[in-house]
Amino acid sequence: HAGVPSFELEENEIEIGIGIHGEPGRHRIPMENADGITDRLLDPVVSDLGLASGDQVLLFVNGMGGTPQSELYIVYRRAAQKLAEQGVTVARSLVGNFITSLEMQGCSITVLRLDDEMTTLWDAPVHTPALRWGV
Repeated sequence: HAGVPSFELEENEIEIGIGIHGEPGRHRIPMENADGITDRLLDPVVSDLGLASGDQVLLFVNGMGGTPQSELYIVYRRAAQKLAEQGVTVARSLVGNFITSLEMQGCSITVLRLDDEMTTLWDAPVHTPALRWGV
């Protein structure tokens, strides 16, 4: 139904693992600070990738449309800090509202292991409405 939220959260509650189209999350938790939320988002990704000291990555912090850029950079700061503590180098990054769901609050974290080929592909010129560099 138009104009009706697809889900509701309590005042002091957040949902982890939501889908970009409003699909239900993996679980709901009480609100916590930005570093704690970032750790919850980043740790499973790092674990799944099996990142090790010496790896280089692309770190992408995406806003869902309604999260201020300043808050996305708070998440980026913590994610980059945690990766550095593990000896992982953030060689490329992207922070902003690129994959959105209208004005949804929240963010996602994407980590991509980089090698020479992936870095070359990422650095290639791009000219789209959302991304533009090297042209």
